[in-house]
Amino acid sequence: MKYPKLVRDRVPEVIAQSGKKAQVRFVKGQELLDQLKDKLKEEVDEFLSDEAIEELADILEVVYALSHYLGVDQRQLDEFRKLKAQERGTFKDGVILEKVL
Repeated sequence: MKYPKLVRDRVPEVIAQSGKKAQVRFVKGQELLDQLKDKLKEEVDEFLSDEAIEELADILEVVYALSHYLGVDQRQLDEFRKLKAQERGTFKDGVILEKVL
């Protein structure tokens, strides 16, 4: 595992329960945004190699943290998603745009 890295809030507690100590620091502002972006890339890469549902859940958790950082709650985020789905559709049908004539 590569350090330092952004981890879920309870990871230090889990480490302590295993009898080890975690050295942590807390970030805010631009550094938090940068760490969240890095975490999103990490989780997407993990899903691309594993295709596990738990990796999708990790991606979603990072997306929720990013939306919180941007001042948008989960309900608002889902409303934006629904509106975009209504206007442009979703990705469920597998439509590949090959060219525009």
